[in-house]
Amino acid sequence: MTEMAAFREAVTAWAAGGPGDLARERAAGLAVRTVVLVEGPSDLAAVEALAERRGRDLEAEGVCVLAMNGAMSVGRFARLLGPGGLGLRLTGLCDEAERGYYARALGPGGPESPESPESPESPESPESPDVNGARRQRFFVCSADLEDELIRALGVSRVEELVRAEGDLRALRTFVRQPAQHGRSPHRQLRRFLGTKKGRKIRYGRVLVEALTPDRVPAPLDDLLADL
Repeated sequence: MTEMAAFREAVTAWAAGGPGDLARERAAGLAVRTVVLVEGPSDLAAVEALAERRGRDLEAEGVCVLAMNGAMSVGRFARLLGPGGLGLRLTGLCDEAERGYYARALGPGGPESPESPESPESPESPESPDVNGARRQRFFVCSADLEDELIRALGVSRVEELVRAEGDLRALRTFVRQPAQHGRSPHRQLRRFLGTKKGRKIRYGRVLVEALTPDRVPAPLDDLLADL
């Protein structure tokens, strides 16, 4: 287990009701400055894969990508890690359907977040200092989710090539013959297929990102990395 993975584990245990001493200790030892809150491990895999492709070492930069296993937990993590907790800068990546949870936690006026009454902003607008010089929180939204963004960026044919290369083509063909998939577009079928087996979304989160050309990185993912 890497030191950053140990920090994630300590924070997750803290969020579940445990003590926060270990998380504080690990944050100080790693010099963590920013936490990227994502919904699940497939999002974490995608963010880390893109960072690696761009030659960035997020751990060395003091950036932790943390999967919360559900967007509804973002407020709890924001309270523990943000200005009222460890004092870290927070950002995030979420699905369109979960925008509201992130807006309440990371947008202006969210739990423990600094807010400037002089210059109100939307949750996705650039950060700016408030009256005390603190930075606003910010997050990035996928439409409808990251898998949807990646399939659109690569195209259905390219994703099918990757599925074949990963040895999953037979499973995909079996899946699309199911009655529930009749009438759905190939794009929607692929998106649903990625979530049908435990661990598949995590694996393809990395596989799809690694197949992207530099000019085809989905905007939410690209903007997130540029913001770190």
